[in-house]
Amino acid sequence: MGQAALKQEVDTLREYMKELSYQAMRTEMSVARLSEEMREFKDEMLAFKEESQRERRSMNKQWGDLANRLGTLVEDIVAPNLPRVAAELFSCPVADLFGVRVVRCFGGETREYDALLVCPEAVLVNETNSRLTDAHVEGIVERLAEIPGVFPEYADRRAVGILASLYPDASVVRRATRRGVLVMGMGEETMQVLNPEALRVGA
Repeated sequence: MGQAALKQEVDTLREYMKELSYQAMRTEMSVARLSEEMREFKDEMLAFKEESQRERRSMNKQWGDLANRLGTLVEDIVAPNLPRVAAELFSCPVADLFGVRVVRCFGGETREYDALLVCPEAVLVNETNSRLTDAHVEGIVERLAEIPGVFPEYADRRAVGILASLYPDASVVRRATRRGVLVMGMGEETMQVLNPEALRVGA
């Protein structure tokens, strides 16, 4: 091989090595840039996740606060109507006792009632929920059975349950009627008893 040909091959090899080195450098720079972008993306995702968690916690708290306010709102609407119901259905214009969030301790146990109204012939026990279910009907029936033990001074009076919700489901009202439990719901202007016929059950 002549000197000229050898020199050309060496020059070609140098150019090839130079290009290879350049490509390697470009690849290294691309990898470094990609790595940096991935780190930035990871940091952004972490920040997004933390922000989402904060927003979720804040939203859960707001929903909880709203639910609590709704419960209080319903009680505030229901309770003032109980004396009227007592007067209309039990000929009780003046209650012997009327209280909201009544707590009674007996035999080492505690019972709490959303509202309690005592008439000469009946003890009205109210439970208010934003949404009524069949379980609430059965629950108040069990609580009514305890009234003579919880309030022995009223043991001679009929215990009547009054479930209340703004818009109770018709199926729950029917079940409550069969169990002798009154149900109150929102009428055109105020809360009203939806099933007065329930009083004939077990009367």
